[in-house]
Amino acid sequence: MPVDKDQFQITCEQLMQLPKLSLYQNSVNFVLVTAPGGNIAHELKRTPGDKFEFKAPRSGMYKFCFHNLFSTPETVSFHIHVGHIPNEHDLAKDEHLDPINVRIAELREALESVSSEQKYLKARDARHRHTNESTHKRVIFYTIGEYILLAAASGLQVVYIRRLFSKSVAYNRV
Repeated sequence: MPVDKDQFQITCEQLMQLPKLSLYQNSVNFVLVTAPGGNIAHELKRTPGDKFEFKAPRSGMYKFCFHNLFSTPETVSFHIHVGHIPNEHDLAKDEHLDPINVRIAELREALESVSSEQKYLKARDARHRHTNESTHKRVIFYTIGEYILLAAASGLQVVYIRRLFSKSVAYNRV
């Protein structure tokens, strides 16, 4: 990943695919970050779910290497934030924060609205899924019943036509 001389903030989470014993809980030996020249820029071991940050020594392409200590498959999810991580002297003063606090309150209210709408839509989706599955089962049973009735009607027609043209029944009708 190409970057400038900025700081990385990396979040890594190890996702278990199968329930594992505590022996295997830390099986991903995290991370070698290799700088553009092939030098190891950062090395961190046995830290699933942890965050770390470091300042890139120079611009260029960085490589991330994850090592699994065991033969069991592991899923590793990680996020890289590249950019300037502010220091204490870069932070704003109280008088600069008043309009921001108002905006934060507005955003919090909008977020709560979106959150409640999402809960409603999830409940609605679950109800629609239940209705859809119920209708699907009914259609399957109706179709199977229809096939059984069709096969029975066809069988009765064959029996009736054979009986109609059989010699013993044909002589008795004349």
